[in-house]
Amino acid sequence: MLADMLRLGFPVVGVTDLDRAAGFWSSALHLRVSDEWSSPGWRTLTAPDGARTLGLMRSASPPQAKPRIHLDLLVDTTDEQVAEVARLLELGATRPDWDDYPADPDFVVLADPDGNVFCVVDLSRAPSSG
Repeated sequence: MLADMLRLGFPVVGVTDLDRAAGFWSSALHLRVSDEWSSPGWRTLTAPDGARTLGLMRSASPPQAKPRIHLDLLVDTTDEQVAEVARLLELGATRPDWDDYPADPDFVVLADPDGNVFCVVDLSRAPSSG
């Protein structure tokens, strides 16, 4: 069966500085950079069990201000969301100008050091009303 051959891989984020991005995302998500699956223009971040989790690809194009596809990082409570947002900001994330929040959002929009936006979603309040 052809359907059994095709599988979804893992997300890939385009970045201008691979080392900076690898440092940020590995710290943010408690991953490690894989020597086996990395190259001069690519870094693969793996989970503690060795599963390939996130790809970082050198890119010269600028990040989109409002990308159609982005990463959602999940937490279980509002307290966890507040703590993780603070931790990510300390690691180098920023708060981009974001005017598309619903009235009572369950998510906080941040940007990685390259400007790629992502969300920290509080699952206890999901989904956002809008």
